Amino acid sequence: MRFFILFISVFLFSLQVNAQSLQLAQNFFDKGEYEKALSYYQKTLEQQSNNPRAFNGVVSSLQQLERFDKAEEMLMRQLEDSPQNSTFLIDIGHNFALQRNEAKAEEYYQKALAVIETEPRQAFSVGLKFENINLLEYAATAYKKANEIMPNAGLELKLARLYGEQGELQQMFESYLDLVIKDEKYFPYANREFGEFITEDASAEANVLLRTTLLKRLQTNPDPFYNEMLSWLYIQQKEYSKALVQEKAIFRRAEVPNLNRIMNLAYAAKRAEDLEAAKEVTNFIIEEAPPNLKLRAKQLKLSLDVATATTSEYPEIEKNFRSVIAEYKNAGETIPLQIDFGQFLAFKSNKVIEAENLLKNLLDKAINEYEKARIKMAIADVLVLQEKFNEALITYTQVQKMVKNDKIAQDAQFKVAKTSYYKGDFEWAQTQLDVLKKSTSQLIANDAMELSLMINDNTLEDSTQVALKKYAHADLLAFQGKNEQAIAELSELLTEHKGEKIEDEALFKQAQLYELQAQYLLAEENYLAILDNFGQDLLADNAAWNLAEMYSNMLNLPEKAQQYYEKILFNFEDSIYFIESRKKYRSLRGDEIE
Repeated sequence: MRFFILFISVFLFSLQVNAQSLQLAQNFFDKGEYEKALSYYQKTLEQQSNNPRAFNGVVSSLQQLERFDKAEEMLMRQLEDSPQNSTFLIDIGHNFALQRNEAKAEEYYQKALAVIETEPRQAFSVGLKFENINLLEYAATAYKKANEIMPNAGLELKLARLYGEQGELQQMFESYLDLVIKDEKYFPYANREFGEFITEDASAEANVLLRTTLLKRLQTNPDPFYNEMLSWLYIQQKEYSKALVQEKAIFRRAEVPNLNRIMNLAYAAKRAEDLEAAKEVTNFIIEEAPPNLKLRAKQLKLSLDVATATTSEYPEIEKNFRSVIAEYKNAGETIPLQIDFGQFLAFKSNKVIEAENLLKNLLDKAINEYEKARIKMAIADVLVLQEKFNEALITYTQVQKMVKNDKIAQDAQFKVAKTSYYKGDFEWAQTQLDVLKKSTSQLIANDAMELSLMINDNTLEDSTQVALKKYAHADLLAFQGKNEQAIAELSELLTEHKGEKIEDEALFKQAQLYELQAQYLLAEENYLAILDNFGQDLLADNAAWNLAEMYSNMLNLPEKAQQYYEKILFNFEDSIYFIESRKKYRSLRGDEIE
């Protein structure tokens, strides 16, 4: 027994020593110290003659030291010992390729491929070995040979992926589509791989190829999968109306029609701020939906109407809110709709007291903590609107405690920071923002970072924070919908604090408000001032984008729009607007987009 224990201990110690030796060898190899690496690899190989890592390490070290004859000798010996392993043929060929003896290399590569004709099951290891030395065409040949000889070899997936790595996009798309049509289990692989090549730019080569391929296939085989893929493609390109056409085709041909996909499309269009497309999608859902989904669709439609309405349209929207709530008899499922209605009354119709009462009464109808939290968030927003800051801060804090692990808690914490900022308590605002900069929600983290930077920058320059307080008050006025007063306050700030750090922030905020007031020439003046005087600062690409969008959508000046989209492409390559700018620039320039 003692002997057995001693044997095991020695064996385990030997394994540990060899593992350490291999790690040292790898470290030396990575640093380019190939003689030392060779020494350690050889030491391990002497102890473990069948250790593939040690063997390959010795061969690779010899090749780096240009001792090709010695490497060839080892590989030939290994081939003699294991003639059934055709990957050694590839290793020998690669050894010749390193000596620039391409003819000899080709000879051994072809020998390896020839083995597949009699032993197709070796195609996987042969192809993988070719992939490892970046000979992708040979790898593809190996997989194709196996597929021809043994159609059920299961190598189609590897071949499809390989086409993508080779940049043969047409063949890649065709291969993956064939796989999915044959078996739906391949869909996640196809979708993931397509996502590596497809961009928001509809004119990009990969986008055009996939779209053309799908449309051609639909003409000969109206399988709903092709509609699904086209819808997916159009969504990537933010062409939501085109996606709706495909979703309608899927819906109408389904044995059991389901509107969930189309509902998700509506939300996607809204998130992308394509509100007209979102309305189009929502109208279709309202026409086709059963009662439970119809209510969600009507709520979404009303929110879109609010976002796009002029003041004169508010009475009609208020009437529609009341009509839908009455239609569903003020039931519990209308709580999300009534929250929206309360915010509409407060922020759009100037019926603040009615809004507050409506929201407080809703608390009695809430069936869980999440619903109560959402209602309290809306109440707190209305309190900020009335400048009841302390009461609002208490309410937001209550929300944080009610749903600690939900995103709504992080939203509430950001609103605590924003409310503190509105009232001029910048130190407490910063405390909250420092936490939120690490938020799991990227949007909240970005917003927190931007507000934190602004507070910090303007506190360092002005310890009294006079300009920052004035800016925060103008920001509050904008939140309250008092745009003209906010514009006037920002004008005073720009006069009294010209040349100070806050100037570009004030110009940008005022330009946004000018746009909301349809005072586009004044907005243009501000955006140009930012580009002229603060062209290297954080807001420069935002100014260029807003200017281009305004020229394109509001002022009907496509030449000027093209100029500023181009400015983003050349001056702001890291901008979040880069891809969309390229797409719009090409469209305005007249590039053909199928």
